[in-house]
Amino acid sequence: MALSTQPYKGARDFYPPDKRLQKYMFAKWRAVAERFGYEEYDAPILEPLEIYLAKTGEEIVNEQTYVFDDRGGRRVVIRPEMTPTVSRMVAGRRQELAYPLRWYSIPNLWRYERPQRGRLREHWQLNVDLFGVEGVEAEIEMITLVDTMFKAFGATHDMYEIRLNSRQLMDFALREYLRFTQEEAHDISRLIDRLHKLEHSQFIAMADEICSPKARQVGVVEKLLGLLSANSLGDLPPELRDHDSARELVSVSARLELAGIANTRFDVSLMRGFDYYTDVVFEVFDKHPDNNRSMLGGGRYDGLVGLFGVNPVPTVGFGWGDVTLANFLELHHLMPDLPPETDVYAVLVGDILETARHPIAELRAAGLNVAVDLSGRKLGDQLKTADKKGITFALIIGETELKSGKFTLKNLKTSKEEKLELNKIAKIVKEQPKAS
Repeated sequence: MALSTQPYKGARDFYPPDKRLQKYMFAKWRAVAERFGYEEYDAPILEPLEIYLAKTGEEIVNEQTYVFDDRGGRRVVIRPEMTPTVSRMVAGRRQELAYPLRWYSIPNLWRYERPQRGRLREHWQLNVDLFGVEGVEAEIEMITLVDTMFKAFGATHDMYEIRLNSRQLMDFALREYLRFTQEEAHDISRLIDRLHKLEHSQFIAMADEICSPKARQVGVVEKLLGLLSANSLGDLPPELRDHDSARELVSVSARLELAGIANTRFDVSLMRGFDYYTDVVFEVFDKHPDNNRSMLGGGRYDGLVGLFGVNPVPTVGFGWGDVTLANFLELHHLMPDLPPETDVYAVLVGDILETARHPIAELRAAGLNVAVDLSGRKLGDQLKTADKKGITFALIIGETELKSGKFTLKNLKTSKEEKLELNKIAKIVKEQPKAS
């Protein structure tokens, strides 16, 4: 029986064109993050399971992790997200690091879930975190950075929307305004996080099931539905509208608008699925009708570093998956034309490989990426190969060219040919526009 050529379910093979797109996306992410002063870090793909049990969330740990015992009997997990890992790293050198601490990474992550559009079992994710800033200046910087990244990919504000909420505000609403017990509030917050994935009647039935008989008697579900119908902070009941966390959200929105970021709005149903979030949370939604979904999310998580036995560090961060970004670029026609990394395809005429090595080495020394056809096939077949690979320039090398020092440079896109010296060839190729 022949082996399957398909990758593992929910994972992808990256052929060279796929890898070029990934490199393009990662390069944009890196360039903007580093423009804001963020430094790249990395860590092992395996972690002890207990760091996820502490605060990540039951669904992630119980249903979506790849967990196994290693040969030493240790319970380990293939990381499903990066936030517990970076918190562990900061805790490990808590006293040595210089704050504010700006770090980013683009880790490979795994979650055992049903593959669907925008969500696979294996993906890469940009993680950006700012440690050591207590005020909303951290949230402002983080959202500004996100907005700058979208602009770097050519996006405009009408293509995406930044939604804001506060876990402090929602915790107050569930515990003090709706009078849920701590356990009920936890379960209701989980349910709210799934609000847009459920039928309205299904949501009501599940909320009703969570409530105690006394809560049902006083109409708490109806009151909850009224809260969730708020389209703006101004629609909230006065006791919630006047809460400090609501005022903080107003301040964040106003300061972002002053910075030219006016595509934000309050979303009362935005909870973020992780237990470690403590205050402002945000997600960015694609506004394309064929992909009206969240593309990235994050928020403040001030307590996670403290779980590792050190003093807590105020932290704001976000994660942005490569799959949702690629979908966004495709739907909004922002995919760049990404040529191969090879600048020149050297076509050899006759048995001249040894003598052709010198001019080829000279072009490489000048900074060009040169591939050599070693097949010994006819000239036309070699040129067809170069064209099939998407390479713009072919360099024809034969005995005549080697003797004269002038080589035929053929532009395979325009069919234009010129006989030129190597220094002029290098100049022409370098001046050829490439995808940004």
